[in-house]
Amino acid sequence: MSAEPPKLAQLNLLVDDLPAAVEFYRRLGVTVSADSGPHAELNLPDGLLVELDTVRSARVWHAGVRADPATGRVVIGFSLPSREAVDTSYAELTGAGYEGRQPPYDAFWGSRYAIVADPAGNDVGLMSPADESMRSWPPEESPA
Repeated sequence: MSAEPPKLAQLNLLVDDLPAAVEFYRRLGVTVSADSGPHAELNLPDGLLVELDTVRSARVWHAGVRADPATGRVVIGFSLPSREAVDTSYAELTGAGYEGRQPPYDAFWGSRYAIVADPAGNDVGLMSPADESMRSWPPEESPA
């Protein structure tokens, strides 16, 4: 693993009704900084980012959801220091027997990204810092 420990950076919650979820969190008092299409971002005061995505939009970036839409309703996202650290962590974790749910790939938002299931079956996202030169649009489906 990387010498620099992963940092809990975000939670992705998959929702069936995005407008209803956004209304709920706004009523709770959470600031919704982005609310467009199938995605919304909730910025919490401590810096933790909570992202709301529809299952349909998650199918673009999460091969595990395409394989079994009933799983992966929450992704616990860790920030890793580099693109290489994502690949190394994914290889080390899957090599130790943990289930790979999304192999590492260059995601449309500019980060290297992968998902591994923890022993309880929770999806854990591994993400490098975004590199503007690696952004692409429109998003293409992640590799299976």
